[in-house]
Amino acid sequence: MDEKNSTSQRENLADQVMQNPQALAALQERLENVSRTPSSYIETLPKSVKRRINALKQLQVKCANIEATFYEEVHELERKYAAFYQPYFNLRHEIVSGQVEPTDEECEWHSDSEEEEKLAEEVKNKATLDDKQEKVQDNQELVQEDSPKGIPDFWVTIFKNVDMLSDLIQEHDEPILKHLQDIRVKFSGPNEPMSFTLEFHFEANEYFSNSVLTKVYKMKSEPDHADPFSFEGPEIVDCEGCSIDWKKGKNVTIKTIKKKQKHKGRGTVRTITKQVPNDSFFNFFSPVKASGDGNTMDEDSELCLASDFEIGHFFRERIVPRAVLYFTGEAIEDDSFEETEEGEEEELEDDDDEVDSDNKV
Repeated sequence: MDEKNSTSQRENLADQVMQNPQALAALQERLENVSRTPSSYIETLPKSVKRRINALKQLQVKCANIEATFYEEVHELERKYAAFYQPYFNLRHEIVSGQVEPTDEECEWHSDSEEEEKLAEEVKNKATLDDKQEKVQDNQELVQEDSPKGIPDFWVTIFKNVDMLSDLIQEHDEPILKHLQDIRVKFSGPNEPMSFTLEFHFEANEYFSNSVLTKVYKMKSEPDHADPFSFEGPEIVDCEGCSIDWKKGKNVTIKTIKKKQKHKGRGTVRTITKQVPNDSFFNFFSPVKASGDGNTMDEDSELCLASDFEIGHFFRERIVPRAVLYFTGEAIEDDSFEETEEGEEEELEDDDDEVDSDNKV
């Protein structure tokens, strides 16, 4: 009985709406607003207005071209200031490799922890001259006997601390990476196509004869003619590795497997050896080539290339400029904090949306 009354009421309400021009017009307007999109709205505009919109798009393309020029000049500034950073990076390399021993003054670093400073001051006040002399003697003996050269495993520790890089490192890579002495970034020169080169400097080792392994990242800083409005600044478009001159039996990027084959007619079995690719960090220097002939790359190749570009950018922007902080883990904590902040902000925005939707009638 209740269902029949409810159905009857809805039918009466629908009849009233259909008979009321104002109510019908309001309903129609509401439906149009719901279904309306920016593109559908543009389609309704007069031709004269569409013509002016096209003029604005032409202006937008010119702005994008100015933005591209801006980023080219930023690249020139990066190249200029790289020369100012390099003396400090060179000294970092000399300290890490043990070529230079920093002075006591250079080794002073004030901790943010007041308790550590207070404790150090108390120890200093209690120490006698004899104790100091004995400590100096002990320290000299310790330096002579046990102190390692420079900062051992500096770069391989950084690689293992950063998830993006540690995923690439295999157990057989670590002994080789212990010979890595420095990583440098070189920017393309004036009037050259925009690019940067990562240089991995190795000491003499038993694995390969190269002293430097390189990876060049080619960049593009101009709007795409087919889609100029997608331009958001320079992007890496391709990369080139280098040949590694592996010493005999030391190439970790390939492995030899044995495979048994059975002759169909005679039934005899023979064992053959075959070389197949092997997972290794050093595959980094043999990247997937970007498709420049218009052919579509498969999904795996696209993902691999995108990951390669991301790693190259991370070396340039984070690892090389702030190496010591990735060695100690401080930079990793900062990165994690930034990610957490972003996640919390997105979560709060989602919560706000839920509140707004709940308050709507």
